[in-house]
Amino acid sequence: MSEVTEAGIRRALGEIGYSSFGSSYIEMEAIESINIGERGVDLYLKVGLQMQSKSNLLAMTLSNELEKSGIPGVTVHINSEVFASPLIARQGHLKDVKNIVMVASGKGGVGKSTTSVNLALALQAEGAKVGILDADIYGPSLRTMLGIDNHIKPELVDQKYVSPVRKYGLKSMSVAFMSEDKTPMIWRGPMAVRALQQLLENTLWGDLDYLIIDMPPGTGDIHISLAQKVNVSGAIVVTTPQEMAVIDARKGLEMFNKVSIPVLGIVENMATHRCSNCGFEETVFGSGGAQHLADSYQVQLLGTLPLDKQIRTDVDSGSPTVVESPGSTLAQSYIALAHQVGIEVWKTNRRGAAAPEIQIVDSLQIK
Repeated sequence: MSEVTEAGIRRALGEIGYSSFGSSYIEMEAIESINIGERGVDLYLKVGLQMQSKSNLLAMTLSNELEKSGIPGVTVHINSEVFASPLIARQGHLKDVKNIVMVASGKGGVGKSTTSVNLALALQAEGAKVGILDADIYGPSLRTMLGIDNHIKPELVDQKYVSPVRKYGLKSMSVAFMSEDKTPMIWRGPMAVRALQQLLENTLWGDLDYLIIDMPPGTGDIHISLAQKVNVSGAIVVTTPQEMAVIDARKGLEMFNKVSIPVLGIVENMATHRCSNCGFEETVFGSGGAQHLADSYQVQLLGTLPLDKQIRTDVDSGSPTVVESPGSTLAQSYIALAHQVGIEVWKTNRRGAAAPEIQIVDSLQIK
């Protein structure tokens, strides 16, 4: 057998990639160090996401792939660290937030909020430090979905700032924490935008790998203002397979393109339904719409999620599926989504796109 060298290992790693990465380990700049000793090779990887449920599999798979390439006996060590977005200005109470991810939809009723909260909990389950902001000023739902009692309010700090409400280890903030369930938010656009800005900037988020923002449906004032006020790492668009939902999701994608916010990908919710009696699986809302949309805009289809009564029951009871049934197939669908989102955030941060400069005049202009 030929002598094992670092150059030879790097050449092999240039041809090998973990299936979810879509790139080789060399292209992902994931090689931290290579130590060749008498007892074998120690390969240290640094990956830009937390992946507790998959790290052992990744290490074993890579070791086997290297052995097939003629480099046996490699012990793979994985250092997981979520990298900070180069797009975010590190200032104020957002200075320790590494990545801000918007979850949006072109229309209501596609399960965006349910997806947001389960995604946040799934990222946390994989080892990340996560917060979630309910930016749906007119229809906040985070208190209900996390099962936070009505009497619980954010703690006021220095008469100006608030501490996020913690539930299931997740840091959360919502306008619903400031009002009663029956009180409607009768606010004009500028008032809603100001309220969101205060929630975002006056909350003591602390050290976070990801801040998930559950956006309101549509492409209105709040979305544009958020792009003006804070640079985000990227956006996720949630849709169902049906044509009407895909048409509106397309508008969301166009909006993010206009304000130069990177689109991490598309989530297809309610993709299939399995009959609880006979087990027959069908595509109630059609099929292929999200994949076609992703292909059209050259973005990733991050995942497909089922239409299942249990998901709805869990959030209605204040115990989202990732918390209620962490070992279930449903929860694993969200874990897989979190894994793919983490990869896309890592890739986006590596590319280091320039932050947008936005001016509001007679029409939206980007320089």
